[in-house]
Amino acid sequence: MTNAKPAKLILQSGVEFSGWPFGYDESVSGEVVFNTAMTGYPESLTDPSYKGQILALTYPLVGNYGVPSLVYENGLLKNFESDKIHISGLIISDYSFKYSHWNAKTSLSEWLIKHKIPAIYGIDTRALTKTLREEGCMLGSLVMNDFVPEAYDPNLDNLVDQVSIREKKVYGNGKYKIVLVDCGVKYNIIRSFLERDTTVIRVPWDYDYSIEDYDGLFISNGPGDPKQCGATIKNLAKSIKEDKPIFGICLGNQLLGLASGADTYKLKYGHRSHNQPVLKCGTNKAYITSQNHGFAIDNSTLKEEWTPLFENLNDKTNEGILHNSKAIFSTQFHPEASGGPSDTMFLFDEFIDMIREWKEK
Repeated sequence: MTNAKPAKLILQSGVEFSGWPFGYDESVSGEVVFNTAMTGYPESLTDPSYKGQILALTYPLVGNYGVPSLVYENGLLKNFESDKIHISGLIISDYSFKYSHWNAKTSLSEWLIKHKIPAIYGIDTRALTKTLREEGCMLGSLVMNDFVPEAYDPNLDNLVDQVSIREKKVYGNGKYKIVLVDCGVKYNIIRSFLERDTTVIRVPWDYDYSIEDYDGLFISNGPGDPKQCGATIKNLAKSIKEDKPIFGICLGNQLLGLASGADTYKLKYGHRSHNQPVLKCGTNKAYITSQNHGFAIDNSTLKEEWTPLFENLNDKTNEGILHNSKAIFSTQFHPEASGGPSDTMFLFDEFIDMIREWKEK
């Protein structure tokens, strides 16, 4: 790469970082965010919640274990969170051109080129992260060959519509039927349900699932501003009035809040890491969680029949809500986190228990 022409990261504030290109050779614009996880870049890059974002990985060395093979299990790619890379661009400190792992089939750079995703290394990601933590997430551009692209704010678009499934799809043949509203679902959520004797009916974000025969409703994670998902909120508001169990994760937490009459707001720099501590409200139980979101529920706007379920121990923001009399709850974090931690995986079991009790009743 010594013959490569230098590349740049230019932030909306005017701050510039110089580095070297790898991956796809094309300039791109988006929202610049950071992730503090030590491992799991194949999972992070394929997470639909990163749609429209330029992702900076803070771990100093990336690419050393390559990219795993394309193995399918239950109709899903086993080693990834979706069937494509969803980030718009990648920023790292040091790129490992040589990779070594028993399951690696290609390099990170080759994988990025295949999916037409530009990347830059040689960036001081600690300085970049400090800038984003102090000033908040901001728009930015990866500049290749001195071409500066037009600024693009992904939060103005309905990103959920871009990543959601287009037609209904069914997985498994278990005892409990779960309608999964796909707002950009991570594959490990589906895997987690299939391990628990379920039939997963995956439907588009704006699908009228009232026509389906199901035992429980699940609202998935996804990218962008939850207020863009008017159809999902409308359908969910109707479901809350019924008695069937409901479970939401990440964007699903925000959508459940909006459907219940609460409000949401954009966080300064969001929560994107594998080590976010949360406290279960009303207890002294804390859990380490994986998170990826830029918006949160405003606790002060929750209606009287709703209670905060979890709280972020770093900034005291909402991490989940609970209906006071119905089997309805949600979390802002990811209990199913692929790459870990799995401290809160028990929440899937609790949801299945709710469904079983509802059916028996």
